[in-house]
Amino acid sequence: MAELNGPRLEPRAGGAARQLVVFLHGYGADGNDLIDVGRAWQPLLPNAAFVSPHAPEPCAMAGAGRQWFGLTFRDPQERWTGVNAAAPVLERFLDAELQRRNLPPSALALVGFSQGTMMALHVGLRRAVAPAAIVGYSGMLVLPGDADTEAVAADIRARPPVLLVHGARDDLIPPQELFVAAQGLAALGVPAEWHLSAGIGHGIDAEGLRHGGEFLARRVGTSR
Repeated sequence: MAELNGPRLEPRAGGAARQLVVFLHGYGADGNDLIDVGRAWQPLLPNAAFVSPHAPEPCAMAGAGRQWFGLTFRDPQERWTGVNAAAPVLERFLDAELQRRNLPPSALALVGFSQGTMMALHVGLRRAVAPAAIVGYSGMLVLPGDADTEAVAADIRARPPVLLVHGARDDLIPPQELFVAAQGLAALGVPAEWHLSAGIGHGIDAEGLRHGGEFLARRVGTSR
């Protein structure tokens, strides 16, 4: 897989970054899709740098945009296979970006949307040093096939605070996945909060945006 790159924002306060917030976009989008969220959050996180890498593969079905992994919806294992296949290139990017900023791994926060949330949870819970926080919009906790969390418990090395946000009318990833993920994280000893956005489909509304920004300000703003 190709090395990752994407749009970046420097800290609003100027000077060296004290935190790094990495956005992981959804299937068929690219890094430009979420970088504006960083602009919205800059007043809350004035010392944070933001980066929104483009996923490593062209999107096979959308005809445009990128994907972290392919989806056919015919193989019950494809999400599990996909997050594991995409994890190494994302790990390398996170480590390189932290090193470039001269930041410790604990100054990292991951923010995902849809397929990007699957990646954020998969990689973030397996980091050698826990990220400061993970925010997952409209996503799910990926497990192997029909297995439960016991199947992955031995893999979990990090237990950062997590916020899950989902649209109550999401018709692409059912809102029930928020509760499945929250229960799964609890079973793994990962502290999780959640917010269900009334009347919202597969997207992020102003309230969800506010919850995510304030969560990061509480969690990430205290790093370093």
